[in-house]
Order: sequence, then C-alpha cells, then structure tokens
Amino acid sequence: MPFDYDLDFDHIDFREKPELYRVGRGEQGVLMVEPYKSEILPHWRFKTPDIAKTSSEKIYKMFLEYKKKDDFVGMDMARKFIQMGYTRARRYANYKGGKKYDKSGELNERDINDEKAESAAIFEKKWIIVREDEEYLKAKKEHQKKYG
Repeated sequence: MPFDYDLDFDHIDFREKPELYRVGRGEQGVLMVEPYKSEILPHWRFKTPDIAKTSSEKIYKMFLEYKKKDDFVGMDMARKFIQMGYTRARRYANYKGGKKYDKSGELNERDINDEKAESAAIFEKKWIIVREDEEYLKAKKEHQKKYG
C-alpha cells in the first residue's frame, strides 16, 4: 500500500496510532511521521565521513532500540533516515551543491566529490544491514498484512 500523504500529520502520534502508518516506497514520509522525525532528524548528518559515521551509528542504535521495543514504525523510520543518508550524500557526491538539475531543468554535469562519496558508502553499509535484518523484515511483513 502506498504512503498516505492525505493524513493530518500535524496531529497524529504514530507511536500511539501505528495502524495509520504505511511503509510506502523508499524514503516516503521520512520528514512527516512524528514523533520519530523529531527523535531521529537531529542526529542525521553526512557532511564529512566522520560526521556520517557518527550519524549512521547513532541512527542504527536507535533502530536497535525501536526493535527491542517491538516498534516497527520506529524501525522503519530509522531505516528511512539511514537510506536517506545514503541517497542525499550520493547526490552531493555526484553534483556540486547537490543540484542534479540546473534552473532550466537540464541535468547538471557530474562533479564527483570523494568525501561525500565516502559518506554515502558509510550510510550504505548501515542501510544494507537494516534492510536485511530478519526481525525488521518479519515486522514489516506483519505490519503490511495487518494494516496495509
């Protein structure tokens, strides 16, 4: 089931109402689902490899804490932030200033930034661990079966 953008995100606590949460594709809803956004976002950084390492490890620890509490929505949101760490760092690695397109909508020329590419690789390693976690996959399947 696709992510439901029609929900009143300003007034829903998804920890209290996990039945309203839809996984969606990729990073959908990552900056909308509370209280998880407010818990995870302050730790999400990728400017340098050292910062990306600290960030990805902190968010991964949060993933494990959510898992320990059987909080699938928290696990999935941590996964989304880790995935977004990879995709955003990769975008900045490929394009100066992270701008893939110019003002006229044309694709900018790639300008590889090795530091950002290293940051992306750090997040990618954690993303692979999280997305292949057996308990996460089981909880995801159960959530989708139960709520859509």
